[in-house]
Order: sequence, then C-alpha cells, then structure tokens
Amino acid sequence: MSLTVLFMPESAYGPTNNSIGIGDILRRRGHRVVFAAEASWKGKLEALGFEEDLVDLAPPPQHAEELDPGQFWKDFIRETAPEYRKTTQEQLETVTKPIWVELIEGAKYCEPQLKAIIERVDPDVIVEDNVITFPALLTTGKKFVRIVSCNPLEVRGEGIAPLFSGLPADDRSEWDAFRAEYDRSHRELWSAFNEWCVEQGAAPLPDLDFMHEGDLNLYVYPEVLDYADARPLGETWHRLDSSVRETDEDFALPFERRSSRRESDGGANEERSGRDHEHERNEGSLIYFSLGSLGSSDVELMQRVIDVLATTPHQYIVSKGPLHEEIKLPDNMWGAEFLPQTKIIPLCDLVITHGGNNTTTEAMHFGKPMILLPLFWDQYDNAQRVDELGYGVRLSTYTFTDEELKGAVSRLLGDAELRARLAAVGEEIRRRDGLRKAADLIEQLGQ
Repeated sequence: MSLTVLFMPESAYGPTNNSIGIGDILRRRGHRVVFAAEASWKGKLEALGFEEDLVDLAPPPQHAEELDPGQFWKDFIRETAPEYRKTTQEQLETVTKPIWVELIEGAKYCEPQLKAIIERVDPDVIVEDNVITFPALLTTGKKFVRIVSCNPLEVRGEGIAPLFSGLPADDRSEWDAFRAEYDRSHRELWSAFNEWCVEQGAAPLPDLDFMHEGDLNLYVYPEVLDYADARPLGETWHRLDSSVRETDEDFALPFERRSSRRESDGGANEERSGRDHEHERNEGSLIYFSLGSLGSSDVELMQRVIDVLATTPHQYIVSKGPLHEEIKLPDNMWGAEFLPQTKIIPLCDLVITHGGNNTTTEAMHFGKPMILLPLFWDQYDNAQRVDELGYGVRLSTYTFTDEELKGAVSRLLGDAELRARLAAVGEEIRRRDGLRKAADLIEQLGQ
C-alpha cells in the first residue's frame, strides 16, 4: 500500500538531512513524501524528488532576498557565539533558554499553517524530527512519529546525566545542581508553553519536556554509545544506530593524497612495524574538520583551529560554512562552503567536529575516531560520551592549547588498536542499516 508521509524537520541542516535520508528510502519504495520544512528550504527538497509544502516560522522580512536553508539559526548562533565560552550550566540562561524561546515562537506562529498543510496533504503518517511539539501534528488524528536526532539524553531519566550538561556518566556529583538550574531557568517558560499546547488540543507535556512522545519513536545513536542500560525505553522506542543519507553527491579529492594507505586495510597492516605505522600516520593522514553549518559561523574559532593544524604534517578537508570567504586556509588544507560530508568521512583517518549528532553518528558509522570541540546544546553530551567511552578526545573548545590539539591528533592517528576497534564498530553499524530500519518502521505504522 502506497502511503503519504509528511515530514516536518527542524530547520537546521542536521534534522533536515536526517529526514531527507529516511524520506528518500520511502520515496524510492513508491510512497508519496511531502516536506513541511521551513521556507528557506524552498526548491532544495523538490530537487531531491520530494513535494514541498513549506512553512514560515516567523513573518518574512520585507524585501528579503532568498534565504539560505536554516539562515535564521546561522544568524542566531553567530550573534550568541560569545556565550559559548561559558560553562554548560551558565549557558542554560544565556544560550539554551533563548533557543527554546525562538523555537516556541516559531511553533506558535506556524500552527495555523500546519493545520492547513495537513488538510491539503492528508498524510497517513506525520514524521517530526525536532525538539519541540507542534500541536497541529498531534491533534489531527494522524499517526505520529517522533525522531530524536539529537543526543538521546533528550529522553530523560534518573540514571543518566542531564541533557545539555556534558557531565560524565560515572560522576553524579554535579547532576542535581544542573537539574536545579534547568528547573529554575526554564520552569516558567515550559509552563506557559505547556498551557498553550493544551489550549490547542494536545495532551499535557511531560514535566519540563517540550516534546510529546509519538505512536512510534525513533532515535539516532550507535548502540556502543547509547544510554539504554542506564535508562531503558518503552516498547514504542527504537534505536537507529545511524541514519546516513544516500543523497549526497559523489566526491573526488581535488588534490593528491600524500599516502597510498587505503581505508580498506582498516589502518592496521600487521606486517608493518609500529614505527612504520607512526611514520605513515605522521606524514600521510587525511583529516576532516567541520564545526557544522552553525558552529562554522564562529570564524574566530574556525581560524584558530585551522592555524594550529597548519603546523602539522597532515592534509585536511575543511567544511567552511556560510562565512567561507572570511576563512583562510593554508597549503595543507582544502575546503568549501558546502561539502558532501557522508562521502568525505569514509576517505579520512580522523574527524574534528563540534559534536553535532549527525557528524558524531556518521563518524561512528564509518569507524573514524573524533576530536570534539563542543559549542552548545547537545554537542557537550556527545563530546563527553565519545571521550568517556574512548572513541575520541573532548577538548575545551576555547581554551585548548596548541599542544593539546596537536597531541590529540597524533595520539588518535597513532592508536592502531582504536582504529581496529572502530573499524569493527563501523562495520556493525552499517550492517544494521538504520536508514532502512526507520523506513520499515514508518511503513508498518502506516499500514
């Protein structure tokens, strides 16, 4: 039976790309896939074979030029960048809460638009990849799927660290203080939003959560990083170990690699000595550096990292982001504003990232170690999780020393045991094929 599936992702690249990946599988299976994405995505989803029935999350500015996808959040992040130097607990008031305020205003503004879209499209299944409830998606009697493509601490529990904290799993000494500050800074905002949701006909929200559960709930996170043992989930919840879209264009290196080492050897040829490994690692490694479509707006931070890495003997591919013209690359680097990340990571030996959920899970999907420089939101949680489980290194984003960054690069590239372990992890994640698992579950719900 052919289904009509309506996707509503959050405007930023991460959730939208995740929805594109799942939606593409459903489209290729003969289902009608419609995107109620934010208006700055106009034309970009149709080009991938989807229908568009887009929404505005705020009144369009007068005489506005065509916006880049997610432009609002790029501007927001650039303007709030000085706040990222604060602790995660301090950020609750100055970063996290303002993000919720903007999300709530968008949800309220587009509520009547969504009702009209649902009436026009008449979907069998509605899929939302976001962190906030849109009551219209829940109150029309359609089957509803929630996707969590942020760190799964979003689904809270007593046995796991609080979301947005970046606190360790094995040390609870600061958990209660963080939770108390979240309650203090967010209680009034949450109460008002919950009251509005109920007025729209939705059920009350779980305490201090901004999102309802769905008839089906999917979350994107590898089992090796997951918190399920400490916080079991109900039977409507299903883990996707990864959700790596297949819509990125092919990519060929625009320069010659110094090393002939191929990913297929797993980085561990037993016939070579450890010294040979280290020499190869020091001379021929290819490294991907991205702070995401939002984090790259902090040009000062981007340039600091680039200038340190310029002194190393490696080659780099750099995702420069929207302010690409302001970022200067040295001779051992090549970059562009937009890059097909899912085609580049497999070519590389190491990923340096902000810790966004997409990049984190994609690096694990392809079995690559990470250096993580978190900025805001759940990036701290991903960075902490990867570090505490030994799959990478979390650094202090604004206070790392040159030697700390270069030392982390050398250490991860030189760790043959870690590379072999990650190669096996990546193989298992790819075997589980989260993209098609998601499509299967959505189809089953819609039948």
